[in-house]
Amino acid sequence: MTTENNPAVIVDWEHPIPPTDLIFDDGEPLESNRHRIAMNVLIRSLQQAWADRNDFFAGGNMFIYYSSAQVRNQDFRGPDFFAVLNVDGTNSRQGWVVWEENGRYPDVIVELMSPSTAKIDQTVKKDLYEQTFHTSDYFVYDPFDPTSLQGWHLDHNQQYQSLTPNERSWLWCQKLGLWLGTYEGTIDRETAVWLRFYDVAGNLVLLPEEAAAAQTQAAVVQAEAAAAKAARLAARLRELGENPDIL
Repeated sequence: MTTENNPAVIVDWEHPIPPTDLIFDDGEPLESNRHRIAMNVLIRSLQQAWADRNDFFAGGNMFIYYSSAQVRNQDFRGPDFFAVLNVDGTNSRQGWVVWEENGRYPDVIVELMSPSTAKIDQTVKKDLYEQTFHTSDYFVYDPFDPTSLQGWHLDHNQQYQSLTPNERSWLWCQKLGLWLGTYEGTIDRETAVWLRFYDVAGNLVLLPEEAAAAQTQAAVVQAEAAAAKAARLAARLRELGENPDIL
């Protein structure tokens, strides 16, 4: 078990030499292409938002190993999205192995539900993330149901309390300092209502390609404004009897 005050304590791990033959791929695909896109949207947008930081890790659909019993039983747990703060984000990882990460568990988890997983995501996994992981913020969302977003935050008694949505039906993620809300648009040629991050001011946290497009558009607008200003100046000079072309 870990706590916020002492995150490095792992009472469940008993083996003096942890196993090295861990499985990192069970061959099971995501529920749908939309689920895959939705997972990557969360990972890539957070990486874009924190592009100047190396003190976090964001991953998805990769196993988290946390106890000896779990390894023995091959009880695989792979959240669709998770983020861990205050770790070396430059390390290469096949999965998240708690005893190799100084006892650190995910600070934020998002499960992308489907009709076949919704009950487990809201009960069994929620209990695991609350009672064993002590994950600060947990969210669930079905990419095919725009009204399905739910979230919980861990209180001082290490118990999940339901988050109350704001007027836009967004939920606040305290650990990331970002809102989680829906956004209708086309990503990777699929139009849907996606789960997206928003900053404190309510601005959409952009994907890398969206940020690049925004920068290009801003440069075009700036160039057009400069050209218009130059044209106005030239016209004024002509009014004054000057030839702007020879100045």
